[in-house]
Amino acid sequence: MAPRTHDTAADVDVLLVGGGIMSATLASLLGSLEPDWRIEIHERLDAVALESSNPWNNAGTGHAALCELNYTPQRPDGTVDVSKAVRINEQYELSRELWHHLAAAGRLPGAADAVSTTPHMTFVRGAADVEFLRRRWEALRAHPLFAEMEFTTDPAVIERWAPLLMAQRTDDEPVAATRATWGTDVDFGSLTRAMLTDATTRGARLHTSSEVTRLKRLRDGRWRVTVADRRWNGGPPRTVTARFVFVGAGGGALHLLQRARIKEIRGYAGFPISGQFLRTTRPEIVEQHRAKVYGKAAIGAPPMSVPHLDARVVDGGRALMFGPYAGWSMKFLKRGSWTDLLRSVRPGNLVPMLAVGLRNVDLLTYLVREVTASDTARLRSLRAYMPSAHPRDWELVTAGQRVQVIKRGKGGGVLEFGTELVASADGSIAGLLGASPGASTAVATMLDLLDRCFPEHAETWRPRLHQMMPSLGGAEWDAAMELHQLVDDGTLTGGH
Repeated sequence: MAPRTHDTAADVDVLLVGGGIMSATLASLLGSLEPDWRIEIHERLDAVALESSNPWNNAGTGHAALCELNYTPQRPDGTVDVSKAVRINEQYELSRELWHHLAAAGRLPGAADAVSTTPHMTFVRGAADVEFLRRRWEALRAHPLFAEMEFTTDPAVIERWAPLLMAQRTDDEPVAATRATWGTDVDFGSLTRAMLTDATTRGARLHTSSEVTRLKRLRDGRWRVTVADRRWNGGPPRTVTARFVFVGAGGGALHLLQRARIKEIRGYAGFPISGQFLRTTRPEIVEQHRAKVYGKAAIGAPPMSVPHLDARVVDGGRALMFGPYAGWSMKFLKRGSWTDLLRSVRPGNLVPMLAVGLRNVDLLTYLVREVTASDTARLRSLRAYMPSAHPRDWELVTAGQRVQVIKRGKGGGVLEFGTELVASADGSIAGLLGASPGASTAVATMLDLLDRCFPEHAETWRPRLHQMMPSLGGAEWDAAMELHQLVDDGTLTGGH
């Protein structure tokens, strides 16, 4: 996609749909690689980072597989598979490298507190789970990325690491915990705003209250994009002609890719899951817990519903959150429509949806139980991790909406809990579906997009990408990862 002379001011090289971390990351990368390209970003709401990238709509965990048990499944023979954990850790390190590069270059204004060093812990109870955690730790620490992870079954050590886990705990069942002191908490809202500010400073155009409603491929391979003005005094819809379109609209991506009528989206559907957290900002509680503590998910629960007690830093302020408590809604976005699910049904995805529904009765049962849970039940879940919790100290907040991927597969359809990049065969349009680990691996996902949609630029871009992310390519990976110091030097952590 070489720069060209445009017939009208409306023509752009790249059009990004959605003002979240994914579009911000792609805008940052392309703005660095091709500063002469015309880039437009369209966000349907009146500000960016208000949906999934909003810090209160996600857990803020820098997902590096340091504490998340769902990334290290147990094999039938009892051994633990750590391959996915290693891959996710490597992907997150790419994000850290890019953020460090941008911060060092002064390109993240106002985001000094966006990434905070926060230990990542896993906490389990019961003999069977203690043994599993031990095996997980032994398998992980054999890899250089996890070599410094700590493990203990001593309640006194756990209390020293995270006092609230053990305070007033009266049962005598076995407990165990692992700790990685180099984990992070991320304010993806602050990070998104900073990256988009940098992108607009470098020439990109950001339009808020601007909703993409239609995508039509032209004969010359470009896309005619219809955009509605959602302001109260907005004008008529306008059209923009783009050579490449990225749909980073969170739960709204499925609808837009379906409207684009690319064959690659056929068979895809979405399963929406919402969530809630208990939150406290009481200083006397928050100051006692400076870690992200993940546990084991309930039977039938999706990976995004793994319980965790999290220290948070949002806009420079500290808080503590516990959850998530899963819910269900037919909306694909927190500020979406109740008809979202129905409008996504197509003849090509009906069979996968029905197959997934029939084979995931345990998930449906879990969701019904969560939706109907009482305040007492929610408090009971919290006290399994913080026995001293009192209801007067906590408020219930609604988190963001997630849309899990349903696609064709064995038995008619499969439910995926990761993220999936869907791109047209000619590379002129791509979109991102799914949820976790999502924002944490935004850089790796967008690098995948560059490889798939811009292969003709691979050789030209590689030296610049390597400069921004030294470990990209693998040759220097182990050496670059030994110190885990990309954000720990204070450049981006703000001293936390």
